[in-house]
Amino acid sequence: MPDAVVIGAGPNGLVAANLLADAGWSVEVFEAQPEPGGAVRSDRGVHPDYVSDVFSAFYPLAAASPVIASLCLDREGLVWSHAPRVLAHPLADGRCAVLDRVPHDTAAGLDEFGPGDGDAWTGLCKIWDRLGPDIVRGLFTPFPPLVPAARLLDGVRRTGGLATVRRLLLPVRRLAEEEFRAEAGGLLLAGNALHADLPPEAAGSGGYGWLMSMLGQHHGFPVPAGGAGELTAALVRRLERRGGAVHCDAPITEVVVRAGRAVGVRTAAGEGVPARRAVLADVSAPALYGSLVGEEHLPGSALRDLRRFQWDFATFKVDWALDSRVPWTAPQAATAGTVHLADGMDGLTAYAARIATGLVPENPFLIFGQMTAADATRSPAGTESAWAYTHLPQKIKGDAGEQGLTGRWEGSESEAMADRMEEVVERYAPGFRARVLGRRILTPPTMEAMDANLRGGALNGGTAALHQQLVFRPVPSNGRPETPVKGLFLASASAHPGGGVHGAPGANAARAALRRHLPTVLTVRRRRLQRPT
Repeated sequence: MPDAVVIGAGPNGLVAANLLADAGWSVEVFEAQPEPGGAVRSDRGVHPDYVSDVFSAFYPLAAASPVIASLCLDREGLVWSHAPRVLAHPLADGRCAVLDRVPHDTAAGLDEFGPGDGDAWTGLCKIWDRLGPDIVRGLFTPFPPLVPAARLLDGVRRTGGLATVRRLLLPVRRLAEEEFRAEAGGLLLAGNALHADLPPEAAGSGGYGWLMSMLGQHHGFPVPAGGAGELTAALVRRLERRGGAVHCDAPITEVVVRAGRAVGVRTAAGEGVPARRAVLADVSAPALYGSLVGEEHLPGSALRDLRRFQWDFATFKVDWALDSRVPWTAPQAATAGTVHLADGMDGLTAYAARIATGLVPENPFLIFGQMTAADATRSPAGTESAWAYTHLPQKIKGDAGEQGLTGRWEGSESEAMADRMEEVVERYAPGFRARVLGRRILTPPTMEAMDANLRGGALNGGTAALHQQLVFRPVPSNGRPETPVKGLFLASASAHPGGGVHGAPGANAARAALRRHLPTVLTVRRRRLQRPT
């Protein structure tokens, strides 16, 4: 009988399992898919000579995460690789906003758009220099993060007090209007905010865009050399060396609860797997409370709150194998790992408004990845392994474009949406489509079928909006991984601090499980000390 059972071999589940194994617990991980990794996987499914990341690809949060750093995955063969530039946002006139690893270079580029914008960017960087380390520590500390919060409060006082708080709570459109003369600086922030589901008018989108931009400058948007799956492989190797086991093709259908305590799980094959100390669930909150745990074991308030749970946007992704590099009109874009494609701030607002009203955008905002630019091992020399994704409504009411897309993604619908995305790329890189050797389309239902946590193609385990963060994640409570069932811990992106490959939800769940048994350990040691000799 293992000490702990972990449901799901995504990055959070594997991080949790590793930390428990480090503490001397025996751990078994059960994964529904044929391979581990969740949304951190790679393959050669587009072209045999090209490595494609199936879901996630760039990992600034992993690079910044003290959780990931503590695992020393370099000892397991993990190597991080960087593109020459972090991010680019080309404009239709051939100019390009660029986020660089060197803040001075980013500022100098923004000055070319608007005199003084470089100084404005430097001002935002100075706030990060003061607050950034404590923000990162706070993000990756179980809630409430008392020590980082105290340090952060002191830093806020030293950097403008309430004026700084106000600045970071602003919608990104308003933050850009207050800080910059030209559009480039605001586009860097707004595009990064839309890596989540925060449109330009959302409260806090300015702070989120600033956070992602500053992480990019200080840590880059790195990728695992050889493919995203190398990060998963390193986590699995580390766990197995410590005696843990990962079982794939083993979906869990029930958390077994007796007398209000989780005592194990049941597999789809009907096998019962007992857990001596804890069950940790790297699954979405709706799946845990709406399926795996029977309603009779949950308080009515939890079920009522769960009905208000909000998913983040759906996602539609296309992977390409290109026979040469992307022919960007703006040369700087060729050197960036990540490229944002949108017609200015107004284009981002129009795009987000379409999603909010249930329509497939006719002019989608694209997050475009150039994997060979970031890691030369991904495809033959002179070629590119590329992808792009765009967000869509979770419930589609209609199509703002002319194709009449319904969101069923059957027959030619998915091809039409992929064509629409390629047309966007063509506007900034004429001749792109002629370079395509292979194409793979991942619709929202396909993503969910390949990873049940990606409900309808939602990437972040629930919205990143302020009303579902901190003590409101996944529902209004204490913001901690403990659940109403003793011995059961939520270890997925549905828990604080949310989406992104950083391992914090898994680490928080593992530490909570260990804390629960700490008094028992101390009691045993005390009894041993008190025994007569």
